[in-house]
Amino acid sequence: MTDAPDGRPRPADQWRHRGVRGLTIARDASVRGWRWWARHWDRLVAALQDEAPVGPGAAPSPSGPLVEQRDAPRLIAVPARGYVYSFHIRATFAWSSSTSLRSEVLSWYVQYFQPNAIQRLTRLAADAARNLPPHRAADLEVALRQALADEPEWTYQRGDIVITCRPDAAVRLDERIMPALQPHVDRLLELEYQFDEQVRKARYAEELSRQWATLLNTHADDQDVADARDHMLTTQREAARWITELLRRHAEHTADAVSSPLIPPQQSRPSPAQPASD
Repeated sequence: MTDAPDGRPRPADQWRHRGVRGLTIARDASVRGWRWWARHWDRLVAALQDEAPVGPGAAPSPSGPLVEQRDAPRLIAVPARGYVYSFHIRATFAWSSSTSLRSEVLSWYVQYFQPNAIQRLTRLAADAARNLPPHRAADLEVALRQALADEPEWTYQRGDIVITCRPDAAVRLDERIMPALQPHVDRLLELEYQFDEQVRKARYAEELSRQWATLLNTHADDQDVADARDHMLTTQREAARWITELLRRHAEHTADAVSSPLIPPQQSRPSPAQPASD
């Protein structure tokens, strides 16, 4: 290599030196890159195949398909009959796949397909709610669950990957209609309590009547018991006849119903036995 008169290398020699140094750096980088690929090749292939890397330190994979539970980001609103009030639906989706997928990959597919599932559930709910009054949220929930039971699994596919979704839904009333419904609900609760009370009284009366019947049959030979039984039956027949006649008079709307009112039968007591005269 010949230097210039001032002692510096010639320009051609400088470029040649830089080229050799660049090739050396590229060679070293290629060697390092190849060593890195050789070390991480198996792990990269396993990641591309959606499988966990196999090795002595790998955790055991859980048995069965991986399932991810995902709620809708907000309540689904569908209009009730009249399109003034709405029903609000809380939707939950259980996502899974028959293919062995890692949780990150399954989450990506869930994020991709869930808008389609929400849209499908919204259409089902809107069809069922269109003819329902806004206070019949329970009927909408029953109809929606029946529709989901007819087709419990929804299938979505992208490429060779098939994802399965199992939707579930719960219906809530429109908050604007709750103040109008509260008095009626309170009245229904009161009537239901009264009905339960009457049923308890009827059951108690039935049990008491059964005990009296057993007692009368046991002491059928006793004359006093027989007289009391006959008197009770006679009183009941007279009361039934009076009620029947009263209902007939009321149905006929006769003009003289007020002038000649019915007099309920007197419940006479059996006269006590007269002592024998001397």
